[in-house]
Amino acid sequence: MMRTKKLSRIAIQGGLGAFHEIAAKQYFSNMDIEIVPQDTFKEVIHSVKNKNADFGIMAIENTLAGSILPNYKLLRYSSKKIIGEIYLRIRQNLVALSGQKIKDIKEVYSHPIALLQCESFFEKYPSIRLIESIDTALSAKDIHDKKLKGVGAIASTLAAEMYKLDILAASIETDKKNYTRFLILQTDDGVGNGIKLSDTNKASIYFALAHQVGSLSKILSTLSFYDMNLSKIQSMPIIGKDWEYQFYIDIEYDDYKRYRHAFEAIKPFTSSLGVLGEYCKGKSVME
Repeated sequence: MMRTKKLSRIAIQGGLGAFHEIAAKQYFSNMDIEIVPQDTFKEVIHSVKNKNADFGIMAIENTLAGSILPNYKLLRYSSKKIIGEIYLRIRQNLVALSGQKIKDIKEVYSHPIALLQCESFFEKYPSIRLIESIDTALSAKDIHDKKLKGVGAIASTLAAEMYKLDILAASIETDKKNYTRFLILQTDDGVGNGIKLSDTNKASIYFALAHQVGSLSKILSTLSFYDMNLSKIQSMPIIGKDWEYQFYIDIEYDDYKRYRHAFEAIKPFTSSLGVLGEYCKGKSVME
């Protein structure tokens, strides 16, 4: 009897054809996967938690639009661990029903970050109204399903192909080195991605400062002493505590034991300290 090969289910934010799907297919290129679309990042987290998906994928920052701050809080208070990352070159396209021209377009829908990435292009078309939507691919799907004339969307090439839309203008993003960093998530009690901790070279951690003068500078000095490369630092206010902040940092290292020594060494200068994930630094890929 022939046995069916099990698919790994990957929860993404957005519809089929979204950049999250492209990133998922790139990261899991050596696996058979099934995409599980979700409307929000919170639903992505819940899908993995409730075993409706084996992995989740979540955008965390973009070279033009910056960090997606609410996602740090989602990660902080979930039981999910970062097990990997991937940097995807984002090419935004203006898409519409077949036969439409740019001069026919009155409104363009897309995710707020996609709109932000394409501001310079639309400065040439002041008559076009830009409208925020929940997702790039779902905006394209809506045009296809409702046969909307005079309406465009900013979406991926995959979405244009999937929903049979014409690309009226390709690669309209302002920054031609436009990359989005995606995190790969799994449950805390999951089997992980098969990488030994000793083989990892990057960690995402969080901490709040202890009530001591110079706590942050002491933490940064300690990390420097242990030859840790601080590749990202993000601060967010702690709700209910005036002028106190939670810090999220990414550390790159070439020796796992030395990284763990550094981690223990900064504990006295924090009021809380935790790990969001220890994983291998991601590669940059094209769409």
